[in-house]
Amino acid sequence: MTATLEPSTVTWDSVLAELAQRRSEFHAQHYVPRDFVEKFIPLGVFRAAAPIRFGGEPIPPAQFLQLIERVARVDGSTGWIIAFASSLTYLGALPLDTQAEIYRDGPDIVWAGGLFPMQPAPLRDGRYVIKGRWKYASGCMGADYVGVGLRDESAGGKPRAAVLRPDQVTFVDDWDVTGMAASGSFDVIVENVEVPQEWTFVRGGGETFIDDPLYRYPLIAYQAQAHAAVGLGVAQAALDQVRAAGSRTGVTGAPPLAARAYYRTEFAKAYVALNSARSFYLDVADEVWQTVVAGDPASDEQIARMRLSAANIADTAADVVGRLCAVSGAAIINNGHPMQLLRQDAIVPQLHATLGQAMYDGAGSVLLGQEPVIPGFL
Repeated sequence: MTATLEPSTVTWDSVLAELAQRRSEFHAQHYVPRDFVEKFIPLGVFRAAAPIRFGGEPIPPAQFLQLIERVARVDGSTGWIIAFASSLTYLGALPLDTQAEIYRDGPDIVWAGGLFPMQPAPLRDGRYVIKGRWKYASGCMGADYVGVGLRDESAGGKPRAAVLRPDQVTFVDDWDVTGMAASGSFDVIVENVEVPQEWTFVRGGGETFIDDPLYRYPLIAYQAQAHAAVGLGVAQAALDQVRAAGSRTGVTGAPPLAARAYYRTEFAKAYVALNSARSFYLDVADEVWQTVVAGDPASDEQIARMRLSAANIADTAADVVGRLCAVSGAAIINNGHPMQLLRQDAIVPQLHATLGQAMYDGAGSVLLGQEPVIPGFL
């Protein structure tokens, strides 16, 4: 993979400035194109979860979550795609020879997965014969590899993911949504492609051939945290927007928004709610990271708090944006208004399967010393 720009010419500020200029383009076409995805390569985003032995430069989860937040503060859809860079940890379950082939040209691999609905695939002479259609392959238009989910009765309900190249699949743009419109979460179609068994793995199956600390960090819970970081960034953008709009006056001749008590009060409540939830969320990530760096496995209670803090930040972010919209005036009903776009994006993370309302029940059961009520919760 070759980056579009030389590393010396790329900075976070330059990339995010370009994102601010191009995000309308991305939303109109429903995806972030490969040329822009590559802008993040010199910044280390796509090697931040790659194995050290293959040239990766893993960073602590809390640090990566803040990178997602930073991108999503400019555009939620692009933050959503960046978040999936953390899912390279899934590939640690592949045989080392397969991983060596994937990272043959370097650690900056862009991965996309459309794992559901899981499809049957017969295993013949060590190869799966794959055919079917999968949904929600976010970021697939810029990916090096795409995963699709196979039904494997021996995997305890977890999907067996088959790793394919983009030229082995067909992407279908049926992404007609209001929130995260540029995430490119297209459908994936595969027609009778044979994939060797060693190019498949059970997602979240617990087995990994990589011993880096990041690969001992709870994988599924990390993905929940990564998705939640997008909502956090979107809500931060809403706070920025409300702060900037404080000097605006309406057509009625009323005082500027910031001169109104209800506006100031709602801003303050939103500010403290979001940042309080953010502190819990990042503190848990750091605590679990210190545990695995010390060589110990994350406890069930720690995983429950990871899941709980992620669901809480997604809920809090969506609530904060909704409350700020309620005091931002009638102009936000326009589809192009910044607050309208933020409101549409903010609800998406809290609807994700890893962040839904059931996660509170799952976390509560574990924290109260009971067995988790949700399959795959731990």
